Amino acid sequence: MTQIRVLVVEDSPTVRARLVEVIASDPQLVVVGEAEDGRAAIELCQRLRPDVMTLDMMLPVMTGLAATEFIMAHFPTPILVVSASFNRGEVFKTYDALAAGAVDVIEKPTGREAPGSWERHFLTTLRVVSRVKVITHPRARLRGWSADPRAIPSTSISLGSDLALVAIGVSTGGPNALLQLLRDLPADFAPPILIVMHIATPFATDFADWLAAQSGRAVSFAKDGETLERLKGTIRLAPPDRHLILQDARLRLTDGPERHSCRPSVDELFGSIATEFGSRTVGCLLTGMGRDGAQGLLALRNAGATTIAQDEATSVVFGMPREAIALGAAMHILPLSEMAPRLELLFKKGGAST
Repeated sequence: MTQIRVLVVEDSPTVRARLVEVIASDPQLVVVGEAEDGRAAIELCQRLRPDVMTLDMMLPVMTGLAATEFIMAHFPTPILVVSASFNRGEVFKTYDALAAGAVDVIEKPTGREAPGSWERHFLTTLRVVSRVKVITHPRARLRGWSADPRAIPSTSISLGSDLALVAIGVSTGGPNALLQLLRDLPADFAPPILIVMHIATPFATDFADWLAAQSGRAVSFAKDGETLERLKGTIRLAPPDRHLILQDARLRLTDGPERHSCRPSVDELFGSIATEFGSRTVGCLLTGMGRDGAQGLLALRNAGATTIAQDEATSVVFGMPREAIALGAAMHILPLSEMAPRLELLFKKGGAST
């Protein structure tokens, strides 16, 4: 059996020793190197070419964010951020690292977990992250520039003066995908956007503030009872551990059972919109692991909505979009760079496109 080669990057000797100990307990994994600062992390990653690396954000010499940007631009490697969630500044750096190409994040052990639970979660996540085929993130892309976006294919689509809403589901790779999509939309894009994103609960609390600051848009977590008609030009995210649904043209938050081990669930949002708004919606399913959102996107399409799935080439993990495509739920399969122009075109009033 070929072992998964791991590089551990952590400045605290105690935490680093603990990570190495936990990794050594799994016969599928082997630690090939340890680093205590960001510059050493880059040097070891380039020399050892590990299958996956764990990375703290707050590092001396060079931060975990700077190391992530350099590694993903020059020799892309699956990165699992292992960081603390109680410091707002560190959490924002974690979002930045995820936008720069890090695959996933897990909270450092707090000592409050049930015996063995953190270790099992860490090892499972590490194995999953190691299998992700990461892509190069050149610095221009990290800053959200799109020098020459590809033209929209000449596909027959209907332009909807009656379209009222955009619904987005996303998981692994979500911060970067959402940031690029929102930055590419025109400043006066008016339809409300509802988003469900899977992110570890301890790190979800400040995500709306980070996305607002990075995108320059009105982003906040949804509040129960908000009316859709008052959300023009705004973006609402499902809050941590709550399902977001649409009911009687109002946003509702529920504590219902998890779907596909997820709460919030994309299927919950998409399914409720299919019932309520049907053909007046554009549903987008972006990069992510698992199958959450596939059935919901199919429900949207069956209700007459326009449905879009991200293509494999630009997805960090082609899981959720692939499941939707296999069900026939996606009317259009697009690279991430073409989604904002397509949304802009769809929401133009009047006319037709061929």
